[in-house]
Amino acid sequence: MEPIDYGISRLSIVPIRAKGSDASEMISQLLFGEHYAVLEESKNKQWLRIQNVFDGYEGWIDAKQHYRITQEYFEQIDNSEYKICTDLTSQILYGKSVIHITLGAVLPILNNSLFMDQERFAFNGEAKSIHQRWSVDLTLELAKKYLNSPYLWGGTTPFGIDCSGFTQMVLRIAGYRMPRDSKDQITKGKEVGYENVMPGDLAFFTNKEGKMNHVGMVLSPTEIIHASGKVKIDKLDEQGVFSVEQNNYSHHLFKIKRILRDYT
Repeated sequence: MEPIDYGISRLSIVPIRAKGSDASEMISQLLFGEHYAVLEESKNKQWLRIQNVFDGYEGWIDAKQHYRITQEYFEQIDNSEYKICTDLTSQILYGKSVIHITLGAVLPILNNSLFMDQERFAFNGEAKSIHQRWSVDLTLELAKKYLNSPYLWGGTTPFGIDCSGFTQMVLRIAGYRMPRDSKDQITKGKEVGYENVMPGDLAFFTNKEGKMNHVGMVLSPTEIIHASGKVKIDKLDEQGVFSVEQNNYSHHLFKIKRILRDYT
């Protein structure tokens, strides 16, 4: 479907919903600076079906949270080297207004100033090139920034995040493009056995019914960081995740995939 409009997030977080309704489940989020194509407008004109350019994810956003940009600017973003916020939280100053942003927000930065559609923003926080790939050690340090973030279905920030949102955001900030959902993330990378597991690998798990429904990042052959209730570190072995809090196996190991290039 051809886009009918183009936009960019000008808010800290924009919920993406499964349907065009406030009552519909949140399936993901747009962070500040993420651009998207508008594919459809609801009949009541209150909702827009959009596609996030980074991961191709589609859903509905509130039309009041849509900030329109030209096709020319949309394509400029696609073809430019932008940066991504590496602070847990930070601020962007726009005139006398402050916009609060989180880890993973996208920043079009030039000469220490941030430009969006001919408007100037000031940003004094920490950021890195969105395409610069970090080492495994830096990636694991980044993952630990999310520790104790509450679990939130559809969330992608330190203030609420789900399991696949966590792995996607860590890898995105580290310079890797990953799909939004675990069912798609499992199709990426190289499969390895538990006996060859390395820090930074993604581990996928099944529930009691045998359905793959969970993903986390390996810290060591005996530890995993994942979002389950909150982002936390649990024990890992060839059976799966042993919950320190529950004193039992909470997730059964299904498959391990290697994404980070330090080992490939």
